[in-house]
Amino acid sequence: MAQHLLIVDDEPDMLSLLKRSLEPELGCRVDTAASGEVALDMIRDGDYDLVLADIKMPGISGLEVLERVKSDHEEITFVMMTAYGHIEMAVEAMKRGAYDFITKPFDHDALVMRLGKAFERSRLLKENLRLHHECHSTDMFQELVGKSPEMQRVYETIRTVAQNDLTVLITGESGTGKDLAARAVHALSNRSKRPFIAVNCPTVPEHILESELFGYKKGAFTHATSDKKGLFQEAHTGTIFLDEIGDITPTIQTKLLRVLQEKEIKPLGDARPIQVDVRIIASTNQPLAEKIKSGDYREDFFYRLNVLPIRLPPLRERVEDIPLIANHLLEKHCRKLDKPSKRFSPALMDAFATRRWEGNVREMENLIIQGILFSQSDEITLEDVRIDRKSATAPGADIAANLEQPYKQAKENNLMAFNSAYIGHVLSQSKGNVTQAAKACGLERQALQQIMRRYGISAEPYRQ
Repeated sequence: MAQHLLIVDDEPDMLSLLKRSLEPELGCRVDTAASGEVALDMIRDGDYDLVLADIKMPGISGLEVLERVKSDHEEITFVMMTAYGHIEMAVEAMKRGAYDFITKPFDHDALVMRLGKAFERSRLLKENLRLHHECHSTDMFQELVGKSPEMQRVYETIRTVAQNDLTVLITGESGTGKDLAARAVHALSNRSKRPFIAVNCPTVPEHILESELFGYKKGAFTHATSDKKGLFQEAHTGTIFLDEIGDITPTIQTKLLRVLQEKEIKPLGDARPIQVDVRIIASTNQPLAEKIKSGDYREDFFYRLNVLPIRLPPLRERVEDIPLIANHLLEKHCRKLDKPSKRFSPALMDAFATRRWEGNVREMENLIIQGILFSQSDEITLEDVRIDRKSATAPGADIAANLEQPYKQAKENNLMAFNSAYIGHVLSQSKGNVTQAAKACGLERQALQQIMRRYGISAEPYRQ
């Protein structure tokens, strides 16, 4: 994408001349502002890499524009223009954060060269800020991504349960990040330096799962030629994560119940129990209450598991997190696949916001990997990810999903879903320009900003 330059000067002829000459010379997009007031509005709504501003202007001066913008947009580079007799003002501007200054009348080739260097500085600044944000993002908690109220509650619950050794049961649909939540609990606990052993229960046959979990003694069965430690012993003093525990058989449930009650295991072929110091975290996407009613799940085992519950919401309940997650996954997999940076088309981001995401983040991740591999340009489109429009949110689906909730909660959830999808759509169309989005909505800019604040919607993810 071409870099973006804003020229600020109260002389229309100067603006016209600079725009005509600098766009082809620098290969950048050039906007112009005839006053400091207009410049501030444009910077607030735009995405500028570089500002070339005259210091002396009626009303808000270039120096004041510099001061106001630098407090919020340190990544924007400023080059100041000044008459020869006002060099001391240009020096003052440098002290306040300007990168360079040039005196009028200026040599065109010198101006192009210095603006080229300023663009390079801006690019490096943005890259450093991006990397810093990636490492210290407030939109991330451990490896979980999202800043919606639903995820903030999840983060707070994880912080709370991490401070003790009680058993945790993480519930949620497939692809919601239950394994990441389990790792976050371990990482924030006093066992963080100890082993974290993850077991995917459904992938191990029952007759093997028992020996894997508890170990066995030599001679316990035909091929037991030596003693083998079980995974509970491997996790001693640390944490064991029993992923998708809703799929284990009643036999294994009974044996795990003893571990939960007595904190001891009995390897196959051993008459003596072994004490283990292990914190148990389990997860499931199964409706365990229904399995208890049908007799497929032990009620006493469920209550021993469900001491500290954590529920991970599906993507359709936190639509405002979709742009954050999508862009996080896009950056992550572009690096992993050694591909150049890419962006999503507005139409694709709009489709992401309205899709039901039955497979949640895992489904999104697969589509994004497809898009990175199949897109022929730096923009990923609907055609690149082969989205089936039939799988998008059906009319009334979110309303139906909330019918069992109290009226106020159901109403708020549906308002959240509507505003996130609708405002996300207009922001994607305007590429994050709030003023243009407000016009498309038929709202005043301030009214749209108020709605965005209420529902935690940011324009930043749509500015690509």
